[in-house]
Amino acid sequence: MPIQIRKLDSSQEGFQQSLDTLLAFEEGTDAAIETSVAKILADVKTRGDAAVLEYTNRFDRIPHGGAAEMAAFDISQAELQAALNGLPSAQREALQIAAQRIRAFHERQREELRGFTYTEPDGTVLGQKITPLDRVGIYVPGGKAAYPSSVLMNAIPAHVAGVSEIIMVVPTPDGVKNQMVLAAAAIAGVTRVITIGGAQAVGALAYGTQSITAVDKIVGPGNAYVAAAKRRVFGIVGIDMIAGPSEILVLCDGTTDPDWVAMDLFSQAEHDELAQAILLCPDADYIAQVEESIAKLLPTMPRQATISTSLADRGALIKVRSMEEACEIANSIAAEHLEISADNPQQWAEQIRHAGAMFLGRFSSESLGDYCCGPNHVLPTSRTARFSSPLGVYDFQKRSSIIHVSEAGAQTLGRVAATLAYGEGLQAHARSAELRLKPQP
Repeated sequence: MPIQIRKLDSSQEGFQQSLDTLLAFEEGTDAAIETSVAKILADVKTRGDAAVLEYTNRFDRIPHGGAAEMAAFDISQAELQAALNGLPSAQREALQIAAQRIRAFHERQREELRGFTYTEPDGTVLGQKITPLDRVGIYVPGGKAAYPSSVLMNAIPAHVAGVSEIIMVVPTPDGVKNQMVLAAAAIAGVTRVITIGGAQAVGALAYGTQSITAVDKIVGPGNAYVAAAKRRVFGIVGIDMIAGPSEILVLCDGTTDPDWVAMDLFSQAEHDELAQAILLCPDADYIAQVEESIAKLLPTMPRQATISTSLADRGALIKVRSMEEACEIANSIAAEHLEISADNPQQWAEQIRHAGAMFLGRFSSESLGDYCCGPNHVLPTSRTARFSSPLGVYDFQKRSSIIHVSEAGAQTLGRVAATLAYGEGLQAHARSAELRLKPQP
């Protein structure tokens, strides 16, 4: 049976309403999940290690009757290094190349984020000091969903930023440890790895326990329980984002092999049924070719059921009037991943204002960015690219203002501040400034 993927035409009446319906996604959290997460977090806050131990033994089905103490969940640096050394050479080399490229990109990013000071004519010095966070927690999915690439993308920017303690939590259901995940932690500079997961791990990182020191920020993807927990602890600690389903938007002028574009759409649709894959193209004949490629290639995909549901429910092939209109629509969609598969991609990239990451040219498949190009693959979803950015060094740093007012500067600034303070009815503010003023001759 051919896949049912919606086809839209920007010139037809009702297009905008159809597009809005397609893009609509409200991340609702099941009430039972919210209730369960609230209970777990409260328990971890109250009982600390005992609660984390209890929930981890229960939810992750720790073998041999479960762990007796929290120390059993720690993985030593020696074990991380052994995991790296024990990988097949091809996997080890791929991890190391990806890590080197990710590190090089984020080191360049750090160079652009240096602090500054400047001195005014009266000797007043103003500026900004940039310092790293002290301690960061990284959540890494475990079990069947094991992502060493997420370890690299979350830990390396923190390490480059200068974070002194990087604590990684990763669940190990049934006691199974993923060796590539451990190897990635060894490469990325993770300082401590604890084999716990779920809402209890988020609570332990946020509140601290007898054996886990509270962190300043929690980053990394997780399931609905993890997302709900991160949302609840935000404000006690920082978080990166609440990520929605994965997205890809392809702008194509009709010059790329349609099989390539079909597979690029598959690359995000295979994540889960809620993922979104959209093609914008001004060439109706080319869109038909992509549709044929989808039908031809889908049966070869191990995750064809997931891809099929994703494309049918949230995918679309959209004919636009022009590439200029495609760019306008792309800015409205503000996709997580934007591919510009065209002869002159830079021409169209200059018209893009909102996208998590842009992949320019037909050889820049989104999958390369997921693993080894260098820029971060943790990106804003659900149209939040309108106001959010990829994870980066800046997420692991904070800025402090520097204000060193000279005696001469205090004479000018003091009068300005006092006038404004009296206007706001804050007399102590005004007097504080006035006490530093020299008597007028």
